[in-house]
Amino acid sequence: MKRIFLVAITFIGFSALSNAQDISENAIGLRLGDSDGFGAEVSYQRALSDNNRLEIDLGLRSGNGYDGFKLAGLYQWVWQLDGAFNWYAGVGGGVGSYSFDKPFNDKNDDSETFFFAAGDIGIEYNFDIPLQLSLDARPELGFGDFRDDLDFDIALGIRYRF
Repeated sequence: MKRIFLVAITFIGFSALSNAQDISENAIGLRLGDSDGFGAEVSYQRALSDNNRLEIDLGLRSGNGYDGFKLAGLYQWVWQLDGAFNWYAGVGGGVGSYSFDKPFNDKNDDSETFFFAAGDIGIEYNFDIPLQLSLDARPELGFGDFRDDLDFDIALGIRYRF
């Protein structure tokens, strides 16, 4: 009985992993979310295998009294939901920096670099044309004086697949 159970579990596992994925070799576009003031990020995805990919996002921000950037890298696993719908989850991290003008910030130090660990979970739809839309949630745990908290970023991604 145990042997039949193990064979059945193995068969179901291989069947679930062998679904054909619709992952493009490359995709580039925008990731639009709140992300601690970095409203839009340039987003690039690179397929590593049939169901794994790397995503790199760069957000730039310039405002009245401050400038900043945030660079995130995530390793993602992708699973097919139905047809062109996929869901994905990933882990990663990144680095960012803010630079404040003296009148805007009363502190002696006018810049801050921070690091963060991130998770990612979302859904995506790959159209018949080379367009991908995604919606994801990315919790980020920051390490640094400026960002030493937990942020929860929800974003819409629009990418060109090639």
